[in-house]
Parts: sequence; C-alpha cells; structure tokens
Amino acid sequence: MRPAAKNTRHRAEGQQPALLSAGFRPFFLFAAAWAAIAVPVWLAAYVHGSALRGALPPMTWHAHEMIFGFGLAVVAGFMLTAIPNWTGRLPLRGAGLAGLAALWLAGRAALLMSAAIGPAAAAAIDLAFPVLLAAAVARELIAGRNWRNLPVLSALGLLLAGNALVHLHALGLAATAELGLRLGIATLLGLIAFIGGRIVPSFTRNWLAKARPNVPPPAQAGKVDLGCLVAILSGLAAWVVAPETRLACVLEIIGGAAAAFRLSRWRGLATLREPLVAVLHAGYAWLALGLVWLGLDGLFEWVAPAAALHALTVGAIGTMTLAVMTRATLGHTGRPLAAGPATCAIYAMVSLGAALRVAAPLCGAGAVLLTSLAGAAWTAAFALFVLIYGPMLLGARQSA
Repeated sequence: MRPAAKNTRHRAEGQQPALLSAGFRPFFLFAAAWAAIAVPVWLAAYVHGSALRGALPPMTWHAHEMIFGFGLAVVAGFMLTAIPNWTGRLPLRGAGLAGLAALWLAGRAALLMSAAIGPAAAAAIDLAFPVLLAAAVARELIAGRNWRNLPVLSALGLLLAGNALVHLHALGLAATAELGLRLGIATLLGLIAFIGGRIVPSFTRNWLAKARPNVPPPAQAGKVDLGCLVAILSGLAAWVVAPETRLACVLEIIGGAAAAFRLSRWRGLATLREPLVAVLHAGYAWLALGLVWLGLDGLFEWVAPAAALHALTVGAIGTMTLAVMTRATLGHTGRPLAAGPATCAIYAMVSLGAALRVAAPLCGAGAVLLTSLAGAAWTAAFALFVLIYGPMLLGARQSA
C-alpha cells in the first residue's frame, strides 16, 4: 500500500471503536472463540450423546460449523484486511463491519436453533452472511480494478455454494450435505494453496533477509510454481466431484506431491528460529501430507479415511488459520513480528490436536479417548488465542 493511503487508513481506524476499525479484529476474535466453543459442544454429543437442538445431525453440524462458521469467519477477516492493501482503498469498518459480524453471529445461533425456527429460516439467516460478504469483496475489487485477486471472489462463491448444498439437505430437498462439506473443505484448502503460495515464500524471504542473509532465499514464483498450484487444485476438484474414483485418488496424490515439492523450494528448515514463520511451512506441509494420504487411502484402503481428512482440516486448515491470525494481529496492531512463549504454546497445541485427531481413527478402541484429547488440544489453542490476542484485537493500534 502507498504510504499516504496507509496513513489515511490508520487515521480512519482511530476514528472507529477498535473492534470495528478493521475486518480482522471482529472476525479473528469471533472465529477463535467459536472454534473453542463449538468443538466441546460437538464432543459432548459425540462422547456422551448429548442432543443438539438443530435440524442437522451432530456430525454434520460439527463439520458445517468448522467450515462455514469458523473457516469462513477467518477468510472474511483475512480478505477484509488484505483487500485495502491490494486496492489502496479504505477498509470496511464501523456500521458496515458491525452488520457483517452480526450476520455471522446470527448464522451460528440459527443453526443451533434450527429445530425451533425451522430449517428454511436457519438457511436464510446463515446464507445471508456469505452473500453480503461476497458483495462487499466484489465491490472493493472492482472499484480498485484489482483483477489479479478475483480468484478470492470465486472462492467465496464456492463457499456459498457448499453452504447452500448443506442447507438443501437439511430442508430435505436433496442429499447434498456431503458434497457441500467436501466443496467447503476443498475451497478452504484451495485458498491455502493459492494465498499460502504467496505469503509463505514472501514472509520467509523477508525474515531470511534480516535474520539469515547468508541463506539463499525461497525460489521465485514461475511456471513450475504455477504447475504445482494447478496440480493441487486439480486434486481437490477431483475429490469434490468424484471422490470414489481411481482417477481422483491419483490426482490427489499428484497434488500432494506437488504441494510438497512447492514447499521444498521455500527454505522452511532455515526458519526454525522464528516460529511465526516456521508455522506457515508446517501448515502447508499438512496440506501435502493430507492430499497424498487421501489418495493412497482411496487406492489401497490402508488407513481410515478420517485420518487423511483430519490431516487436511485440523492439520492444514487449523494450523494455517492460526498462523495467519497471529501474524496478522501482531502486524496490524503495531506489534513486533515475533512469536513469544504464549504464541508458541498456541502452535504446539494445534499441532498436538492435529496429530491426535489423525491418530484417533487408527487406534480402534482408543479412538474416542484420542478424539477427546485432540478436541481438548484444539480448544486450548483457540482459547489461548482469545486470551492472548483478544486484548490486541479489542485495543487500539500501538504507535510506532
């Protein structure tokens, strides 16, 4: 962003309540709080049989809320914060931002109360948020003539479509819940592949230039990098459309191998001194592992499918969202870009949660215990984020 535009944005932020001065503030805070609340709610149903008073079965509700509740909130926070940097325009803030955040909260309540208000009302309330978010993003990208980032708008459209497919199932109109959930997961993973492919090498290059100038920088993006991205997206698309076919399994393995090769070009091992950077590489590594694992399981049925799925969700999505949320919060609130002990604990907890959740389906009678422990680690990670980063999100930006 140009210095003048950046200074104007900071002055505008100072004229708003801190929580409503930039998109990352309410949405990162709400997303983390919901991640810490929703998983224990689901575990109560999974382990103890507690009833959820909604139209969706507990497992479907859990998946929906992790994808279209938590995941979409993180996407909203990221996009509403990044787009002003891409376009040079002022961010959405104040009443407009409050309205979007309120719609997101209403969607969470509607899903919990859908048995009382009816699945049609729940669908209308829940889908209003992604519709208006997509409209806000489209307006900014078009007004700023920022055609390079139009793929993020298509991602919002896919998330809206996936969410709608789940609601069609709840309404009894079509058996599309699993398709909708796969589409939502694949879209979040596609964003990690697309945006992560920009920020991981960029942040790594910046840190190495300051801290380890003798280490060669990450490889520059080019045709090889683009080919890897196409392979990853092809594997994800095949999993959404035809997950049971051998072709999809092969494309998933190729996509995972392409993600691993792409990651190997970014000098991740050289960043271990700074967890704030290294965790980005860890999140991308989960993407590579999960895709390969998913494809191998489909071909040979050598592991439980849930293990591969949670490598992609808890591992890739959980790790990468926390990596982005912590870094963006520090940077946009004027704090040093370095991970302290509490931030390292957040990363350790989500990594532990991912490892336990991946291991759970492989452990037979111990699956319930490991799933519960994984949920506890996940909850601890996001609760700690709220505890440590909540005051930053609620408070004013620090002066330089």
